[in-house]
Amino acid sequence: MFKLTTLFFLVMFVIGTDTFLISPLIPTLQSLFHIPTEYSGWMVGSYALGYALFALIAGPLSDGWDRKKVMLFGMVCFSVSTMLCGLATGFWSMFLFRFLAGVSAAFTAPQVWAMIPALFPAQKIAKVSGIVMAGLAASQAFGIPVGSLLASTHWSYPFFTIGIWALLVAVFIFYALPEMKPNQVPKAKTSIFSRYLPLLNSRTARRAFLAHFLFQCGFFAAFSFIGKWVADRFHLSIDQAGYVMFFLGLGNIVGSLGGAYVIKALNRFNTLVVGFFVSIICFIVLPHLPSVTAFESVYFFIFVNMGITFPLILGLLNSLNPAIRGTISSLANSIMYAATTFGSWIAGLIYAAFDGFSAVGILAAICFAGSLLSFIFSGILARDAKAKKEFAS
Repeated sequence: MFKLTTLFFLVMFVIGTDTFLISPLIPTLQSLFHIPTEYSGWMVGSYALGYALFALIAGPLSDGWDRKKVMLFGMVCFSVSTMLCGLATGFWSMFLFRFLAGVSAAFTAPQVWAMIPALFPAQKIAKVSGIVMAGLAASQAFGIPVGSLLASTHWSYPFFTIGIWALLVAVFIFYALPEMKPNQVPKAKTSIFSRYLPLLNSRTARRAFLAHFLFQCGFFAAFSFIGKWVADRFHLSIDQAGYVMFFLGLGNIVGSLGGAYVIKALNRFNTLVVGFFVSIICFIVLPHLPSVTAFESVYFFIFVNMGITFPLILGLLNSLNPAIRGTISSLANSIMYAATTFGSWIAGLIYAAFDGFSAVGILAAICFAGSLLSFIFSGILARDAKAKKEFAS
């Protein structure tokens, strides 16, 4: 079990690091490739676009295939496409290779969340999910510093380094992961998107995924503008803002590793309610704090809550229909990236219109409140509690 937990941690760490890797490189690549400022963000957006689009396809396909082969193939392609980014000669080649990296990640990462409930006993799922989530949190904390350090020698080195690491993880997948063939082979061919019908036809699923969208939209709307806010409000340099992000990433790690113990003490419903209420209050007071230390301290709690709540939400979503966990995981990831794009866009408009972070904080608070209400009224929490009682008896 330790071997599989380590493997899943590394998969999420490598993919997460690549996601955040390009952020510190944008000014360098913009100058190198002569890219206008208004287009430079697409070097990040192309990755999210590839992920969001193909996650919808990857999930249904993976439910009918051996998950080990899907993850192995996805990780190898991820390794190759990431290393190709280091060979990019201009904007469009970088756009293409980043897009392909996002597509590869869309086939790889959702398999982790679909495999955990199948490979681990029920009482271990929350703990393992928290450790795996810590891999993503660690990439958030260390991705930007690692990228900056490697890029100080040459801008391509971060891509080659992560690509090589991804290839080593692929070897680990080949030797450590058991075959995971589908439980049932469909008698007749069905369209990819017909696999989503059980979710679309379920009121519980629709409301739960809406709650997931609002949660991610609120978090990433505020997250996208942390750097700009601390620069505008506290006059921090780019390097100093990076240290702020590093500290906040540690909060995510703390929440991920300690989440199972919190859930055990409070239960899932109370954990969700308390965490959301704390975050809502934090988002409202953040813009009015007098110092960067106070800002970091309060935002640290938000990231701790993110580390606890995110794997909890994914666990709830995967409980909707155990037969299509790959579809559920891919849809959840696709929604997350769509929410990231939408939330960042709306937050940018609000930040410019109201000249500050106050309105963005209120937007995040409203999204979290809507998410909590949607989770409660979906009935997924009550159903999860009932399932646990039946399992215990």
